[in-house]
Amino acid sequence: MPNLGYYHPQIVHFVIAGAGLGIFFRWLSFTGKLKWTDGAATALILLGTAAAVFAVTSGSDAHGAAERIPGVTQAVQLHEHAGEDARNVLLAIALLEIVAFVPALSKWRRFILAGSAVVGVAGAYEIYDAGRLGGEIVYVYAGGVGTRSGDSTDVNRLVLAAMYDRAQLDRTQKNAEGAAREFAELAAKFPADQSVQLLGVESLIQDKQDFAGALAALARIPAPPDSDRVHTRYDMDRADALVGAGQKDSARAILTALAARFPTNKRVQDKLGKLK
Repeated sequence: MPNLGYYHPQIVHFVIAGAGLGIFFRWLSFTGKLKWTDGAATALILLGTAAAVFAVTSGSDAHGAAERIPGVTQAVQLHEHAGEDARNVLLAIALLEIVAFVPALSKWRRFILAGSAVVGVAGAYEIYDAGRLGGEIVYVYAGGVGTRSGDSTDVNRLVLAAMYDRAQLDRTQKNAEGAAREFAELAAKFPADQSVQLLGVESLIQDKQDFAGALAALARIPAPPDSDRVHTRYDMDRADALVGAGQKDSARAILTALAARFPTNKRVQDKLGKLK
């Protein structure tokens, strides 16, 4: 069988949506008001169960890269066990759904489907638990984020995101020195990324109050002609640095030109209003 690790996220989301909705429809079918939910429940449960089998296989194929991250091994193993438990419960539910359609057992059909509905509650919990633990691997340990493809560009994006979030956390915690240091490291590591360079400029203004340094850094960044959003950010940073350096008239001229170009931009209007 080919390696399915790359497709693990897509497959598990189909399990959650398909089997989860099928279990819900099975309960809904007992109201007798929506006849179509009976067949829909069976179809979705069978499809979701088939997906769960592939989800466990693809998870086994995918776990290597995530498990090599320091400290994540136990979280990966817990997720794997939860995924296997969810698959096993779904297989039991699927078996009940199939047995319910055996002609010789037709008089017991309603009771068999009731059993499917009851076991479905456990199935829904197991799906939730496996999803929760999988989300923890991704969002707490960054398992697979930026590394799943093996592409160096994706890995660099992961590094950028980690450095940015670390710097933002320091700023939130009022550690201006740490934030300034980390934004400077970020700008040094990604010199060709204009948005990162602007982060460095904004840190000089906000974290260090080094307005002259910010103006010097901006002078080394070519004004962006291709994006209204980036151009606005560039000019607003320039205006902030000029205000800090005591050159309010120059800042006002920049903001007046921006306000004329983007008359609905509230941030520009607010900054200009403070200078009038």
